[in-house]
Amino acid sequence: MSWTARLAELNVELPEVAAPVAAYVPAVRTGQLVFTSGQLPFVKGTLAATGKVGGDISPEEAKAHARTCALNALAAVDALVGLDSVVRVVKLVGFVASAEGFTGQPAVINGASDLLGEVFGEAGRHARAAVGVSELPLGAPVEVELIVEIGE
Repeated sequence: MSWTARLAELNVELPEVAAPVAAYVPAVRTGQLVFTSGQLPFVKGTLAATGKVGGDISPEEAKAHARTCALNALAAVDALVGLDSVVRVVKLVGFVASAEGFTGQPAVINGASDLLGEVFGEAGRHARAAVGVSELPLGAPVEVELIVEIGE
């Protein structure tokens, strides 16, 4: 089964590629790897939420926003090389705008990791970092970037 068919089976649609908010491109290919730029939780061109996790944003809400970020990253991959060319997800890096004392970053970024597992199965298992930060662009609560390997 193709990854595109798997998305359809899951009733998940890739969004339009989020427009860059500064001087960069959504994704770059080098050799057999595609690196996405950090993706914020944009939905139809609008940032879905602002605030800090563990403060204004609950961890559960942030987990859903991390999933949205991952969908945006997959859209960037799809636009560049086609989603069905992905062989495996190599690495996910997630950033969580954290209120003071919040230490649940790994659970928040599971929103992105879980999506990748649903879509890619074993090929979606990846190395990962979940980092707490004081601020993210535009006040976003989460940001996700991906590295994927593609076939020849």
